[in-house]
Amino acid sequence: MIVVEHLTKYYGEYHAVRDVSFQVEKGQVVGFLGPNGAGKSTTMRILAGFLTASSGKATIDGKDVFWDPIAARRRIGYMPESCPLYTDMRVDEYLRFRGGLKGLSRKECKARLGFVLERCWLKDVSRQIIGTLSKGYRQRVGLADALLADPPVLILDEPTAGLDPTQIRETRKLMRELGEVHTMLLSTHILSEVEATCDSVIVIYQGQVVEDGSLAAVRKRHRNKPLEDIFVQLTGQEGI
Repeated sequence: MIVVEHLTKYYGEYHAVRDVSFQVEKGQVVGFLGPNGAGKSTTMRILAGFLTASSGKATIDGKDVFWDPIAARRRIGYMPESCPLYTDMRVDEYLRFRGGLKGLSRKECKARLGFVLERCWLKDVSRQIIGTLSKGYRQRVGLADALLADPPVLILDEPTAGLDPTQIRETRKLMRELGEVHTMLLSTHILSEVEATCDSVIVIYQGQVVEDGSLAAVRKRHRNKPLEDIFVQLTGQEGI
């Protein structure tokens, strides 16, 4: 569902992503890990069509991100770490607006709106102005937006940032359920979240992939160490 080949991105002379290649199979939930500045968000933004690459190739469900970007975007639900919401709109108003941009009919939008408001715990604030919401609720609106058109691929960058422990637990449960019907690339700083949610992991460090495989295979290659110890060993970090 996601194929990345020799992806490279420069910002001026800065090498943000260096010859990155990986694949995500249909139905997999893959944790995309790395310390701050490793190139995670840059890679995800390229896949979502928000950035162009300096070189390389990427496809989403067989659609080329660079040569057929509209078709590729229609197959993606993308949630960035900081969701760029229209803060002067009400939650349901914003999601209806986004549904129209995604090409949903009025009937489809109504049905999906009810679903995402329920699944993302937004029914109680559906008529509230987004600008008055806490960061946690804004994260939920971003997740609802990503789910709105029921895309086959979800790309989620720090989906539990700003949530309280109960909300994090419920969001993890939701992501496990979504993983049964969606292919998911999930970036997070919380390794327990990866172990609870993901089938496989990709670790990126200094713009390069340094580990890629199922959780079981990765642990086996590293003598069954805890994932946190493996991360530290691969990146030289004392934490994420």
